[in-house]
Amino acid sequence: MIDQSAVKTAETIFTEGHTAYSFTAEPVPDEQLARVYELAKFTPTALNSQPLRITFVRTEAAKARLLPLLSEMNRAKSASAPVVAILAADTDFHEQLPVVSPQSIGAKERFAANESGRSVMARNNAWLQAGGFILAVRAVGLDAGPMGGINAAGIDEEFFPGTALRTIMVVNIGHVADDGAFPRSPRLGFDQAVTLA
Repeated sequence: MIDQSAVKTAETIFTEGHTAYSFTAEPVPDEQLARVYELAKFTPTALNSQPLRITFVRTEAAKARLLPLLSEMNRAKSASAPVVAILAADTDFHEQLPVVSPQSIGAKERFAANESGRSVMARNNAWLQAGGFILAVRAVGLDAGPMGGINAAGIDEEFFPGTALRTIMVVNIGHVADDGAFPRSPRLGFDQAVTLA
């Protein structure tokens, strides 16, 4: 028998959630942001590497640093959001492997000697986690507006100088305004996107 409460939860996260483009002024408390992370951290990653790092931009001063590093067409979206999350890949994620993946003997040393492979793995798995992060935002009752159209290198320089963090995207977070989302665009059907082998 199908658990209808689980179906409703899935609908809230997947089918009812839309990308948000403008937000109400309702604040987002730090406790809710912490809950987002506590859910998102369980997104599966290779070797349990967890390379995603999140910076929640909440103050007007921090937003003033971030907005010029977004494409002009994206600035109003982020300006309206109570919180903007900068999602970055930690290319030194291997330093944490003895803690998060203790069964992977020697992995830290292998990745330490392979900077290019480490960077690829960090970005691939951070992108994977970004999807989980967006769904976690929806799961706690907030709306998300993920965006490219950013000066990633500029954000790194402004927010992460001298670190191994590399920005991959930003996500506007809050409560969507009445006119802040577009109607649902078509999705491919099962027969168009799935092959049964």
